[in-house]
Amino acid sequence: MMGADLSTGQRVARARRRIGWDQAQLAAAVDRSVSWVSKIETGRLPLDRMSVLGQLAEVLGVEVTELTGQPYRHETSELDSGHASIPGLRLALQQATMPGGAVLIAMAEPPSLADLVRRVEAAERLRQDAKFTALGDVLPQILRDLIVLCDVVTGDDVERAEGLMLRASHMARVSSNLLGHHDLGWSAVQRELVAAERAESPILRAAARWDLCGVWLHEGELSAARDMARRALDELEPHMVAADPSVRALWGAMHLRAAVAWSRLWDRAEAESHLAEAREVAGSLPNDGNVFQTQFNAVNTEIHSVEVSLELGRPRDVSSRAELVDVMRIASGERQSHFWVCTAAGHMMNGKTAPAADAILQADAIAPQHVRNRPIARNLVDDLRSTDRHARSEEIRRLAGHMKLG
Repeated sequence: MMGADLSTGQRVARARRRIGWDQAQLAAAVDRSVSWVSKIETGRLPLDRMSVLGQLAEVLGVEVTELTGQPYRHETSELDSGHASIPGLRLALQQATMPGGAVLIAMAEPPSLADLVRRVEAAERLRQDAKFTALGDVLPQILRDLIVLCDVVTGDDVERAEGLMLRASHMARVSSNLLGHHDLGWSAVQRELVAAERAESPILRAAARWDLCGVWLHEGELSAARDMARRALDELEPHMVAADPSVRALWGAMHLRAAVAWSRLWDRAEAESHLAEAREVAGSLPNDGNVFQTQFNAVNTEIHSVEVSLELGRPRDVSSRAELVDVMRIASGERQSHFWVCTAAGHMMNGKTAPAADAILQADAIAPQHVRNRPIARNLVDDLRSTDRHARSEEIRRLAGHMKLG
């Protein structure tokens, strides 16, 4: 069987055998039973939490992507969610992160700051709508134009240009991590950190570190994500006195990163403490807040509370918290879809396949390019198609076919 055809559980078994362990040794390493390991490897128990995937990857000495099988490729360019843009994105990020990269780009004259503001804002709408194919069509050229612009601007325009570079690099980071090209995610966040230093801006530095936490969470480097969130919060705290809305939003968004990190480390008290801090800040900020693409607002805070409960392995809390989320109030298809994926996983943990099927299909209807590239969503669909205990079996099988699951 080729690696691309393996299930997540089969990849766990392959990694276990490669280091010479039997199931009992793996079970001891993750403080689980041999029966649990057997069920994971045979697909009888779904891997429905990143916290569990990350723990398995750590003890097996592999990257999370080796267990998830990313990047995934699909039959059509539309379903492929932007993979065709990866070569261009890779080149643009290489040029953006190398000294003197601007000289490698042939351009008659530098683009205008005003034009790039418009184009970055349009690209951000695509990113929030999880339209990654369309985003991939425009993002490499935006990055190249920003490389040139950042090389020639002076004075106050330096911070404006570098701020745009940070925002464009964030979109590159999100696309790269979603598609499974995590090396590009690191390149993108590296350019964000450079932008913050060049602009000498504590706000840009906080935004870059928020995204760095996102990279580490994708990679399963939970302690690093937790420690960076803690350090960034310490550095932001003196600036909270001025009550700048952007600072307050980044402060809240960093608490949400910390909450997710702690939940994946299975520390409920710390995770809930950070959620409480985020809720307090969100209550004083606009309901449609989206500073530096953080989508930090009250609705997203509650979406995070659902995710935290999921990662902590508390499915009843997932369901009860999900019922309180007015998810349509958030202007982000990606965030709405994420909410429904988490809700579906919670229902599956509760053994409720019918609402789980409804939820995962709702997620796919909102943002298919987001859902079909997410390991957790793919595991859910794979698990749901193995049971007929719900009325949407045919739709689930069709979605599994689109995902090329078996």
